[in-house]
Amino acid sequence: MISITSSSNEKLKKISLYSSKASARKDDGVFVAEGTKLVAEAPAELIRQLYISESCLRTLERDKGKLFDSFTDLSGKLLDDAVICIPDRLFDKISTMKTPQGMLAVLKAPSYQAEDLENGCGLNADTGEAVPLILVLEDIQDPGNVGTIFRTAEAAGVTGIILSEGCADPLSPKVVRSAMGAVFRMPFIISRDLPGEVRRLEDKGICCYAARLDESSEYDKCRLNMPCALLIGNEGNGLSAEITSAASFGIFIPMSGKTESLNAAISASILAYEARRQRSKL
Repeated sequence: MISITSSSNEKLKKISLYSSKASARKDDGVFVAEGTKLVAEAPAELIRQLYISESCLRTLERDKGKLFDSFTDLSGKLLDDAVICIPDRLFDKISTMKTPQGMLAVLKAPSYQAEDLENGCGLNADTGEAVPLILVLEDIQDPGNVGTIFRTAEAAGVTGIILSEGCADPLSPKVVRSAMGAVFRMPFIISRDLPGEVRRLEDKGICCYAARLDESSEYDKCRLNMPCALLIGNEGNGLSAEITSAASFGIFIPMSGKTESLNAAISASILAYEARRQRSKL
């Protein structure tokens, strides 16, 4: 473990850039995860630097609990100069949290291919083939929504996520926190040509269901136990006409009262869990 005590240190300056600018993260192929529990879940092979505040280190050493064991195990897998202790006043400057917990990691950004998203989460009872379940997100701009979708997707057995370039960056600090570790484990790609991705899925026999209100089938009447993709649109405008027309089917969630639409993350959650329900019978 090494120590940094100067606010002019280049490593600390870089962290601020990574936290605030997607371009900096993309250029260096990294992202930031902050918080004791989140960092403890981070794969050691992705961690480039692990920062801990002096007060957090003292607390861990004093309590000697599960978190201390996790930190000791994680830091033991890293090179000595990759574990960095800094004063609280410096940690507060690099933190993006209202109440900093004293632990932050700079990680290598994961890299996936389209095929990585299609590994089955179950087997079709008739054919014995893998059953991909993919979420396709178009221009979902709220980081909290994107993070919640990642978190729920993992819990529901989704095999991968495709995001348009107009979505909130899945490796931004807000998304990473909202996802609560799911970005470490959920395969995803960012597509420059989302309609093309939908057509590619259709060509591979993965049925695409566009979440929409017109010309659609109720979600529990759709066959989601087959290889499929669920398409979720922008919070305000829904799916574009181009994306909708690229999908084979429409799917909708019936609503009572005067409610006209559901939050994007809630819609994705309901549909993903319906797929999980149907697949539990395979």
